[in-house]
Amino acid sequence: MGVVEVLDPVAPTRAGGWKVDVSRGERNGRVSSEWFNRPDDERYLSLDDLWADVKGRSERSRSRVVQTADIRVEAARDNPERLHLMLPKAHEPVAPTHWAFGQLASIVGAPASYLRQLPAPLAGINLQYGLTNHRAEQVKTFETEDGRTELRAITGLSYGRIHDHELVEAVQRIAGNGTGDTRWKVPGVLDWSTGVYNPDVEISRDTTTLYASDRDVFLFLVDDRNPIEAGKLPDGSPDLYFRGFYCWNSEVGAKTLGMASFYLRAVCQNRNLWGVEDFQEIKIRHSKYAASRFAHEAAPALTRFANSSPQGFVNGIKAARQQIVARTDEDRDDFLRKRGFSKAESGKIIEKVLMEEGRPPESIFDFVQGITRLARDKTQQDARLDMEGRAKKLLDRVG
Repeated sequence: MGVVEVLDPVAPTRAGGWKVDVSRGERNGRVSSEWFNRPDDERYLSLDDLWADVKGRSERSRSRVVQTADIRVEAARDNPERLHLMLPKAHEPVAPTHWAFGQLASIVGAPASYLRQLPAPLAGINLQYGLTNHRAEQVKTFETEDGRTELRAITGLSYGRIHDHELVEAVQRIAGNGTGDTRWKVPGVLDWSTGVYNPDVEISRDTTTLYASDRDVFLFLVDDRNPIEAGKLPDGSPDLYFRGFYCWNSEVGAKTLGMASFYLRAVCQNRNLWGVEDFQEIKIRHSKYAASRFAHEAAPALTRFANSSPQGFVNGIKAARQQIVARTDEDRDDFLRKRGFSKAESGKIIEKVLMEEGRPPESIFDFVQGITRLARDKTQQDARLDMEGRAKKLLDRVG
């Protein structure tokens, strides 16, 4: 266990992939949520295709500063149910996207949901009144030409834009096309009937994890042809992990820029992540110096994780397995109660480990696994996240 064992991806231990134990670690549903909510036109089969789309969009876009009092709102001449905006020194009107309309309504303090229910001319009158009578201020527009000119965002001057293609380019530097030309690729699929994770699954619109819409991008990739052994399962077989990361951005201010790195044991058909350990996350708000922070903090962190050795992770798991903290029932109950678990919770945690391992918990690792398994039973998200957080904190304190 002192040496990392990276198995040969061309000679898997079992045809079609590797046997994994997804009962351990945490379940992460972030990628599954993206997968479930993305229509076909937001799904991409390669990083090259994704980059071409968002890069082209960026090249057709421009940003400028205008006074709110100088914006004119009118119903579209060709469609009275749509609103157009006339911006200073513009030769033609711009059509706000759904997102930009909400931003504009927020600037004047009007409820966007209410305005969307009104006929366009009446909504326009309300918006125009707000713009004319609201304290005049400078705002930054983001307009994109695509057959017609769309207003995709309207933000304050302090907004620091990080273009979606910049994030994709940072990922391409370590992942190539994301289809297997490097270690990093769109993930495979877990076969629940056999417990075997198969990394070699055809990339289709139903399996891809590369997404982009008019307001954001989201990418998830794994190094799943190079499993890492970090200990043994109760039956003596290897406990296998893979490295993974996902990242996201919105160049129109819909969300932060961020990335998360972790180790996981499998990805299922619904793109849930199973057996997640050592989850680390970075978020960057689109403030004035956001672009600088991305260049000097987030992008290098992604590269470091992609190129780093898993030795530290493996050693941490090893230490957690070896650190015995309880040998009797009284020790076990006392250990959990001192860490804020109720008597009922303590009993359930011990029972979870007993069922899975065939023995009561003894090491830090045993208790962490029992806590994360109990967390999965929680129906309320806050309660589940709180318990998963306590498990992670316990593991972080090892050594």
